[in-house]
Formats: sequence, C-alpha cells, structure tokens
Amino acid sequence: MDNERDDQSTASYQPLYARVKSMITRRIASGEWKPGSLIPNEFQLAAQFKVSQGTVRKALIAIEAERLIVRRQGLGTYVARHTRERALFHFFHIVDLNGERPEPWSEALSQKTVSATRKLAKLLDVEPGTSLHYVTRMRRLKAVPAIFESIYTPASLMPDLRLEIGSEMIDEMYVIYQERYGITIAHASERVGAVIATTEDAKVLQIDPGAPLLEITRVARDVSKVAVELRISRCRSDLFRYAAELN
Repeated sequence: MDNERDDQSTASYQPLYARVKSMITRRIASGEWKPGSLIPNEFQLAAQFKVSQGTVRKALIAIEAERLIVRRQGLGTYVARHTRERALFHFFHIVDLNGERPEPWSEALSQKTVSATRKLAKLLDVEPGTSLHYVTRMRRLKAVPAIFESIYTPASLMPDLRLEIGSEMIDEMYVIYQERYGITIAHASERVGAVIATTEDAKVLQIDPGAPLLEITRVARDVSKVAVELRISRCRSDLFRYAAELN
C-alpha cells in the first residue's frame, strides 16, 4: 500500500473512488491481474484499500464502463479478455446500406519494419525514427473487398510480431496484442474524413482510381493510455457507411 498511499497523496484532489479506480486499473495494466482472471471481491478490495465497500463499488462501476472488467452475477468480477467478437463489437463501426454490421474477413497483405516519420511519431507519441511494424491488410465484407488498412505499432512493444501473409486472419489484432504480449486495448480515438482512391487503394479494393472512400484514422491505447497502434482504414463508401453509437 506504500506506493498506493503515495498515489493518493499526489492525487488528493481526486474523489476517493477515483483514486481506488486508478489503483485497480494500475494492477490490471501491470499484469498483476491478467485478462480473464478473477479479481478480489468488493469486501476484500475495501479491506486492502482501507475504504468502504460503497467506494469500491463505485470504482468498479466506473472501470466496467470502460470495459476493463466484466462483472458476472453470482460468479464475481473478471478482467476483461478480448475475443474476436468483443473486439469487433466495441471497435468495428462499419455497416452496410441497411444499417447491418457485416462480419469482416481479413487478410494480411504485407508486413515490414519502417522508421516513424514526424507525422507517424506524433500520432503514436514516439520519437521520429522509432522502429515501427507496418502491416497492410484487406478486409472483405459480404465477400466484397471493402477496407484497405495500414497498421503501425511500435516494434519495442512487440518485437517478434509476425503475421502470416496471404492467409485469413483468424484473430483480430487486438486479440493478438493481448494474448501474445499482454497488451489490452482499452481506449481508441478516431478521425473520419473523405478521400479519393489511390492506385494502390483501387487495386486492393477492385474499384476505379479516384473513387470516393471513407478514411478512418484510429489511435488505440492500452489501459495506461500508451499508444499501441495507429490504424488508417480506407473504406468503400458506395456500399458501406460509418456508424457509431454514443452513450
């Protein structure tokens, strides 16, 4: 509790439940409580942090809202685990013209190591020249080549990351990050804009160069808000739309 008391003194302006939330989140981020593991109950946490059960309960509700834990009635509270379905539900926002969300089929097209340009470095909060994994991927929706993606991740976070090129990707990238490297994606910010298809876009998506596309730039961060991935998705706008629910 020494470090946690220090945290409380340096963040004394925070409500007590927020300080408890920070301490619980830190344990998840450090890997002390791993994805899928059962964490102590409210009574045990209250005793550890020397606070009331009500304070712990409020902290857990806030953490659950961030999808870092899953509370199962009668079973307890577990650290959330990324599954393909969970990753798609929370982070995939493309629908067809009827508003239905088709399940994507993904194929890694290429992978190499590149040095971060100033623009990439700024988006990923790293120094220019930092070594990055660079992956291109095509996603089909309803059997149609629909999304061409460029994915960048700092190589230092996952030095041995290797994808099977030219084959269907069974796991989502976020599942790979968590299961192979213990990195849980918990936050993402997106910018959406309109662009026209380049020659490369046109070849991958089987459309004409100059056709209108929807571009989604997403920066995904882990539990500690460290930038893990920059993903630039170029989507066909003739058959698909972007849809996000705000709560």
